Amino acid sequence: MSTIVQKYGGTSMGSIEKIKSVAKKVILEKEKGNDVVVVVSAMGKTTNKLVDLAKEIDLNPDKREFDVLLSTGEQISISLLAIAIQSLGYDAISFTGYQVGIKTKGIHSKSEIESINTDKIKEHLEQGKIVIVAGFQGINEDGDITTLGRGGSDTTAVALAAALGCNCTIYTDVEGIYPIDPNLYPNAKKIDYIGYKEMIEMSRLGASVMESTSVEIGYRKSVPIYVTSSVNDTKGTYITETNDNLNCKDITGVAIDENTSILNVKNILSKSNDMSLIFEILSKENLEIKMINQVASDEGHINLFFVLNKGDLGSIDEAMKKIKIKLNHVEVYQKSDISTISVVCKNINYDVINKIFNIFKENNIDFKQVFTSELSMSFIVDNKYRQRFIELLGVEFDL
Repeated sequence: MSTIVQKYGGTSMGSIEKIKSVAKKVILEKEKGNDVVVVVSAMGKTTNKLVDLAKEIDLNPDKREFDVLLSTGEQISISLLAIAIQSLGYDAISFTGYQVGIKTKGIHSKSEIESINTDKIKEHLEQGKIVIVAGFQGINEDGDITTLGRGGSDTTAVALAAALGCNCTIYTDVEGIYPIDPNLYPNAKKIDYIGYKEMIEMSRLGASVMESTSVEIGYRKSVPIYVTSSVNDTKGTYITETNDNLNCKDITGVAIDENTSILNVKNILSKSNDMSLIFEILSKENLEIKMINQVASDEGHINLFFVLNKGDLGSIDEAMKKIKIKLNHVEVYQKSDISTISVVCKNINYDVINKIFNIFKENNIDFKQVFTSELSMSFIVDNKYRQRFIELLGVEFDL
């Protein structure tokens, strides 16, 4: 007998009928003789609805209370799934993140898992129960409920698998991992295997099928991760150690981040404490900086470009006001009708670079900024160019 962690996302838990279907899949795993721990997300669009409710009151709600609110979505899911499994004659018990001993650190709404006490889980597994755990949440040293940010249920699942020393299966609404989101590029061909590092880069840059922190945990703790469909009985994708034979194409994939906003601060005095003051303001507003680019302008001045989350618009507005008050000589702009399109591959080489820039040139597509890393090139483009650019990349690189 072995232990396995399964995770079901919001789409898989989107209705009572879907929850009943998940219950049957969980039971099938139990009937194989395995101990089963199930991590679930909130039903369907529940989290979005909770966010909207809070922002009807305040565009920049108190982060502690925001976490208390958002954590309720998963609590509904775990209880309904436990009831569904029990109705089919199997013993199940549900736990919130803090009940099961998931300790977190860091700021509200973007906390990190610090440790997990698996004693309660193991106790109930030994009693033959199916254990259901709320994803996306935990409790900090002050006893406050915290949430883990976008894709936090993936993080919960992989962290639990690491703590229990077992495999992790991520059930989702697609059949595995694709080089491009098939909703945006229907011709995308599913990947059978992908290396941890490339998957981390894809996730970090906006690929929504997995959350980067969860893959990082899998990489550090050597947790085998399998991503597959919660509906169709088809072969999924294994996230594994990098192997040169896993993917022979020029690029691994294209990540699309539509949740992109640019904050542009111009005319910063280079020989001053302007930059440190700007970073201090962004830090106090708890703004996550996805990318940053510095460009020299005329003598003695520089411009900074920050790529931020569009969902943090309330905090971005506050930061802009404070920057203008503190530094009246700078100009501050914000733009949100943009997306980040990132090309990810094992090695960025001149052949890949030439092909990408030829796409821009031959199709009259403009980009506002380009950011590079060891494994990727990211382009900020206006949304009017987004779909066309994605399709051209898919065709050019046979994705």
